[in-house]
Amino acid sequence: MPTTALRVELGWRAGPGVPDADASALLLVGGKVRSDADFVFYNQPVHASNAVRHEGKKDIGGRVTDTLLVDLARVEPAIETVILAASADGGSFGQVPDLAIEVKDAAQGTSVARFDSTGATVETAFVLGEFYRRQGAWKFRAVGQGYSSGLEGLATDYGITVDEPQQPAPAPAAPAPAAPTPTMPQMPAAPVTVPPPPAMPPTAPPTPQAPPVSLSKVTLTKAAPTVSLTKQGGTSGAMRVNLNWEVRKQFSGWASKLGRPVAMHNDLDLDLCALFELVDGSKGVVQALGNAFGSLHQPPFILLDGDDRTGAVATGENLTINLDHQQAFRRILVFVTIYEGARSFADLHATVTLTPQFGAPIDFSLDECTVPSTVCALALITNTGNDLVVQREARYLVPERGVSPQRTVDYAYGWGMNWTPGRK
Repeated sequence: MPTTALRVELGWRAGPGVPDADASALLLVGGKVRSDADFVFYNQPVHASNAVRHEGKKDIGGRVTDTLLVDLARVEPAIETVILAASADGGSFGQVPDLAIEVKDAAQGTSVARFDSTGATVETAFVLGEFYRRQGAWKFRAVGQGYSSGLEGLATDYGITVDEPQQPAPAPAAPAPAAPTPTMPQMPAAPVTVPPPPAMPPTAPPTPQAPPVSLSKVTLTKAAPTVSLTKQGGTSGAMRVNLNWEVRKQFSGWASKLGRPVAMHNDLDLDLCALFELVDGSKGVVQALGNAFGSLHQPPFILLDGDDRTGAVATGENLTINLDHQQAFRRILVFVTIYEGARSFADLHATVTLTPQFGAPIDFSLDECTVPSTVCALALITNTGNDLVVQREARYLVPERGVSPQRTVDYAYGWGMNWTPGRK
């Protein structure tokens, strides 16, 4: 490897009947993980050493990529191999066209190595490649080893403990009827002296075991845009909503008034926001503008974290919804606005992840923006009375002249609020 900061892109061509795919990485010592923490994937996106990070998916013109960032300089000395794997969701890799893995220089964007995987049939998981140490240097090897047992089979093969669905316990067998016991005359028993048991040395408390890794997840798409939190068992506890993004190009395609391209790099500031309507009729917005950060334990039971300008998957923009009060919600619309640094979402690729405290995480990618939009509706959460439903919106809106992004999303979804100028 000519550099240590690398971008690993798992890519394939999307289309009707094509399964989704997910990139993952395993950090190995002697061919096995040291613990479940050495598995990096959609439910565990950052390694403790920060050497490997799962960045999420992008769809550019029908070519989908799922990306891992690998910093070989941060890999702990004990780690000998970093496995680069893929798993198919909803089908096999025989249905995934143009599957390839490409290693790029993270700083320059130039290709370092590429492996096009062909000939897949029933495999639902693949080891596509690996980084390994050899004589003090890191090398890349194409592998192409498939599994028909999916991500679970791949993970357990490398020593991961996987959470399995609970199976109902078998009903206890009915006790056999007792045989009649003959009666005998009672004789007085002789007294028996039993010596006390020997003292046992105190035992140390058992070492707490980490919970097994859960591989379940839900990915929303245009074809399947909704999911029931109620059916997923995710209607209590805190649900974290995360937006992370990546600027594909340094400059936006939309020109400024001066005729120069508008920078979309270090100064880009996106704001995650939420419109809410409660069952008592009250409405409002949670956003950084006007310091309307909300509250988790009193209405609106939605809290916005601090402002982030990096888009990193480990941080990004976050808000938390207290689902213990889900009966108070009528609907919540999560949206994002550009506060400064760009005039549209062009060349910006983002992933939204909703992680309930209980139940499977829900994620989806935003489509590529082709209009001069400064506000995007992300997800609509609706309480139907007996169900809590999440719907993928991924809808770019174009404000009219003189109309704020917030007012634009209000008009589009009929919230009916009054708006005044605000600032951070």
